[in-house]
Amino acid sequence: MGYMENYKEWLNGDFDEQTKQELLSIAGNEKEIEDRFFKNLEFGTGGLRGVIGAGTNRMNVYTVRKATQGLANYILREGDKTMGVAIAYDSRRMSPEFSEEAALVLNGNGIKTYLFDELKPTPELSFAVRELGCVAGIVLTASHNPPEYNGYKVYWSDGGQVPFPRDEEIITEVNIIEKFSEIKVANKAEATASGLFNIIGQEIDDKFIDAVKKQVINPNIIERVSNELTIVYTPLHGTGNKPVRRALKEIGFNNVHVVPEQELPDSNFSTVGYPNPEDPKAFALAMRLADEINADLVIGTDPDADRVGVVVKNSSGDFVILTGNMTGVLICDYILSQRKASGNLPSNAAIISTIVSTDMTKEIAKAYDATYFEVLTGFKYIGEKIKEFEVNNSHEFLFGFEESYGCLAGTHARDKDAVVASVLICEMAAYYKTRNMTLFDGLQELYQKYGYFKESIESITLKGVDGLANIKKIMESLRVHPPAKINGKNLVEIRDYKNSVIKNLVSSTDEKIYLPVSDVLYFVLEDGTWFCVRPSGTEPKIKVYFGVKAQSLADAEKLLPHVIKDVMNAINSI
Repeated sequence: MGYMENYKEWLNGDFDEQTKQELLSIAGNEKEIEDRFFKNLEFGTGGLRGVIGAGTNRMNVYTVRKATQGLANYILREGDKTMGVAIAYDSRRMSPEFSEEAALVLNGNGIKTYLFDELKPTPELSFAVRELGCVAGIVLTASHNPPEYNGYKVYWSDGGQVPFPRDEEIITEVNIIEKFSEIKVANKAEATASGLFNIIGQEIDDKFIDAVKKQVINPNIIERVSNELTIVYTPLHGTGNKPVRRALKEIGFNNVHVVPEQELPDSNFSTVGYPNPEDPKAFALAMRLADEINADLVIGTDPDADRVGVVVKNSSGDFVILTGNMTGVLICDYILSQRKASGNLPSNAAIISTIVSTDMTKEIAKAYDATYFEVLTGFKYIGEKIKEFEVNNSHEFLFGFEESYGCLAGTHARDKDAVVASVLICEMAAYYKTRNMTLFDGLQELYQKYGYFKESIESITLKGVDGLANIKKIMESLRVHPPAKINGKNLVEIRDYKNSVIKNLVSSTDEKIYLPVSDVLYFVLEDGTWFCVRPSGTEPKIKVYFGVKAQSLADAEKLLPHVIKDVMNAINSI
């Protein structure tokens, strides 16, 4: 069925009046109709993510119900429906409504649900799945995407995002559903009375915060400087407001100032537009407040509080925004160094990061005799490793992070956790303050010890039908005809994660990659410079990652733009 036929079916079918009125408003706009109906919103390996609106390629009550019916069918086939499903949601438009619809579809299939009483962070959902002994979990969030988006992520009983091959099996169940009339939706009153529909809150909150607080390494240091360290925090209108402030208060930080304009939930993210701590503009209000009160540190979490951004003072007293890689290596070195100093560093310590994150982490892990593990982009792969360690008792997980501002210390969650990250960032700031240093000074100390690493990322947005075709064309062209030189340096290695092979261009030999298949290409130059190209799993984009290492920070900062320019020119010429 074509997009126009799908459009007419929705106009004339058994859909609510508001949906039909929205679709009538775009009558005659064929491009808009095509974009809304040329495909079904894909239930990918992480779930759904898309623009909110009417249509098969949009986030709405009907696509959420369909996804949940597919999940319910899978649970009834492969899981234990008596274990139940935990459901959380963030501050985005329609998140509360979508979360309740998901619960009622599961209830309609005889599956018990535990819905949070108010917006909660994604890591708390991950925690709740295991704490409540659930078979699965759902969180309604589009993370850091613009306001018009929402999303739906699925977790399994270990608290991690659904792994392979279970993810593909759920996708199959979702895709089997052809008619919305096949979906079973319970009556809320009846589901509540029967014990299928349950509301949760304070008890899980308390246990989650207790688990976060256990990651504190040096409470004595916090006690020494808690009254001297001034912190500005912004939840960017999201779920971090209550848990981050509570955790910081309970471990002893007394001078935490919340950006008042961004404290409360706002589905339009009116003060920021794009609520992403990777975007420097997201910190404009926080930095203004920090200037007014002479704060030592600024931290900000995204709407579902799984990513955290940091702003610190440099040696001149000016504020500098740290990248996700910078924050990651600071926390990594802090955990390893402090646990070693206290005699509490396990001999089988494990550090995990992703193929597109900084290579500096490898050097830090090596310095402390910790084993470094590299996984594909996406925190689900870090979560899988944590589970693997617990099953085979091979390693003790200490810390994992990815360059996109997500990290996790401890095993209370199986996804990135900006609450525990905020706690550790503030503890680190307290530690460096006892040494008359800032976090910026601490970063310079790491550069001097491990080398001057510098990374960056660029994105190419390619929307719609043509965009999907262009993304495929770019990836295949790079796979078959990679650039021979970048910035005057020869290409010496290609890692093709789709075909699971590392091609050494110097020795003309191949080596197998033992990671899940993914449409990712990673290129290494003769001077160790690297760049990686991958389609985004959540947005209509191609993402390009870059990493260099030089003899000084100035040299690294000079080298990186030349590499970026050459690579982007090569891609844009395809």
